[in-house]
Amino acid sequence: MLRVNPQRYFCVTGRKTSHLRGFFTLPKLPFSPSPDSDEPPATQTYHERKIFPYGRRDLYNLVADVNSYPRFVPYCTDSRILEQSMDQDGVATMDVEIMVGFLAFKESYVSRVTCRPYESVQAEASTSTHLFKTLQTIWRFQPASPASPHPSSYPPLHGDARNPAVADSHSPDAGPTLVTLDLAFAFENPLHSAVSATFFGKVSALMVQAFEERCMAVYGSGTK
Repeated sequence: MLRVNPQRYFCVTGRKTSHLRGFFTLPKLPFSPSPDSDEPPATQTYHERKIFPYGRRDLYNLVADVNSYPRFVPYCTDSRILEQSMDQDGVATMDVEIMVGFLAFKESYVSRVTCRPYESVQAEASTSTHLFKTLQTIWRFQPASPASPHPSSYPPLHGDARNPAVADSHSPDAGPTLVTLDLAFAFENPLHSAVSATFFGKVSALMVQAFEERCMAVYGSGTK
C-alpha cells in the first residue's frame, strides 16, 4: 500500500483572463442596471489545472454527485435534481436546481448537467434564468503522465506511466489525474459583473480549496 501526501503531490497552475468566482455564483445583488448602459455584460472566464493523486473514477464521482454540493461547495445551500436521463452510452443528463446564499441574499437557478463517465462534467445555466446571460462550467479528467501539460514533480503512484507493464494509465482507477476546470459566464445585470471583478477571485480560490478538502474527506490521503 503506497500512501501519498496530497499536500506535497498537488501541482497547480492557474490562468485568469478576467476575474471570476468558482463553481457557482454569488446570489443576485440588490442593484439595478444602469439605464445609460447599452453594452452587454462581458463574458468572464477562468481556467485552472491541477494534478490529484486519485483515479479519474473517484474525482468524477465527486463532481457528478450534485446532491452533495451543499456539503462542500462555497455558498451552495441546496441542490436538487429536477429531471434526469441516461443514454445508451451511459452519458447522464440532469436538470438541477441550485440554491446559493450569501449574507442576507438568496438566489436559485437551473443548470443542465451532462456527465460523461470518468471524462467530464459540464453544467450550463438555463436560458430562462434572470441571473445569468451565460454560465458554463466544465470539469475534465485526464490521466496524468510525463507528457501532461502540468506534470507533478513527484513519481507517479504506480511507477512510470510510459511503461504499460508498470502502470495502466487508461484505467479510470489509476492515478494520478489531471483535472481541468473551465468556466465562462456573464451576468444579465452589468453591475453584478462590476462587483464580481473585486470579489470572485477570492471565491474561486475557496472553490479549489473546498474540492481538495472534499477529496481528502472522502478518499483520504491518496491511498492506492
